[in-house]
Amino acid sequence: MKAIIGVDIGTTSTKTILFDLQGNVLASQNIGYPLHQDQPGMAEEDPEQIFSAVIQGIHDVLKSTKTEKFVLVGVSLSAAMHSLILMDQNNRPLTRVMTWADNRSEKASAALQENGVAKSLYMKTGTPNHPMTPLTKIMWFRQEQPNLFAKAAKFIGIKDYVLFKLFGRYVMDYGLASATGLLNLHTLDWDPQALETAGISKEQLPRLVDTETQLTGLSELNAQRMGLKADVPFIIGSSDGALANLGVDAISSGKLAVSIGTSGAVRMVVDHPVFDPQGKLFCYVLGKGRWLVGGPVNNGGIILRWVRDQWFSKAEKPTYPELMQLAAQSVPAAHGLIFLPYLGGERAPIWDANARGTFFGLTRQHTQADMIRAVLEGIVLNLYEVAQRIKQVAGPITSIQATGGFSQADLWLQILTDCFDQPVTVLDNHEGSALGAAVMGMHSLGLVSDLTEVHQLLSSAKQWLPDQTRAKRYQEFMKIWSETSRLGEPEYAKIAAFQQKYLD
Repeated sequence: MKAIIGVDIGTTSTKTILFDLQGNVLASQNIGYPLHQDQPGMAEEDPEQIFSAVIQGIHDVLKSTKTEKFVLVGVSLSAAMHSLILMDQNNRPLTRVMTWADNRSEKASAALQENGVAKSLYMKTGTPNHPMTPLTKIMWFRQEQPNLFAKAAKFIGIKDYVLFKLFGRYVMDYGLASATGLLNLHTLDWDPQALETAGISKEQLPRLVDTETQLTGLSELNAQRMGLKADVPFIIGSSDGALANLGVDAISSGKLAVSIGTSGAVRMVVDHPVFDPQGKLFCYVLGKGRWLVGGPVNNGGIILRWVRDQWFSKAEKPTYPELMQLAAQSVPAAHGLIFLPYLGGERAPIWDANARGTFFGLTRQHTQADMIRAVLEGIVLNLYEVAQRIKQVAGPITSIQATGGFSQADLWLQILTDCFDQPVTVLDNHEGSALGAAVMGMHSLGLVSDLTEVHQLLSSAKQWLPDQTRAKRYQEFMKIWSETSRLGEPEYAKIAAFQQKYLD
């Protein structure tokens, strides 16, 4: 029997899964690591801890599988977007990993918006202007930590770091490179204007390679640590978002993937680069001939965790299913209560790191159940706004695939299908990006003829259908919600500055 490993290097953990070539899970491991937030806006991780998680994860799944005889054909990688590590001339990290959630480059991002450079760069790179991008992070280092910036010989991401440790080469796949704000989508090369804006040279970035590139030549030491043969090929893979779409068979035009985990995203695959005139959507590379258009949101299930942790005492703290039961006691549109879920700033659809959360329409008649339901609906309606923008630039939505932790909550899925007024399919597959990585690896190795063969590996689909009465109410409510979401935009920077001033 042949098997392949999919490794998903995430923001808070690395998930490693051993699949057979029919998509069945033979073994899995999930290894977490801390997110360092020592100062306002910081969100960093230790690159060596992440590398160790990759090594340990591969070792563990190979050791723990109950299948005695199999041939490992390869290891394929997925990784979170927008990470940045500064490396010195001796190939040692000067910094920890700055993750997508690090907002310290907000001023650099604002400056690009004010001088008009942001729009020009977006139409080349497909990356919206935001502190998440490695472009603005590099600008922040140049402006705020010039001594450290001057010592940097290379600017790389976390997958690049792992691959350098394994193979001694600095390479970056087009998928992750397209999320840096530095790659020109038209030429598939580092963009001269973006490099000038960042203040770095092309030589300070990894060599660009295709998403199905195979790397071989592991050292005996690394091979032994992982428990595999030194000649096993590693397929570089793509970004976690792109591979998540692949993992749920949302890689054809019109198929929309909606995901809510800690954060959330709405994504559609297209056959050519697509740009939003207002710069509110990303366009990233998935693989050969396929691009990913969509928008990520900061505020998904993490808001529900905030509700649970902050609204209830330790003694009465409910489980997530109990929160759903409370929300179910309310009605669609929560008796006219609007919640704007911008507790962690926001990326799509407003791209404002200073955005703040809001309850609007609150009266004495509203109950705790109404407020919890408004939270669920606010997260979904925010994603709906992103989907509408995708529809405008990429064409009609023909089907919706739901992924992420929320797909286990019946009420939340019903809210989604009613708000979108379209059937929603949930697959019995929670492996997401790891399965997508495995399928891309199989394609690279010639074991499947096309990425669409992922469809044959998926099963147990359940479909949710919209209720027309509820859908009609949501369409009316959405107009008010959308208009309300814009009211606070002029004041977000002011309230954020006030909060920062009186941080105590």
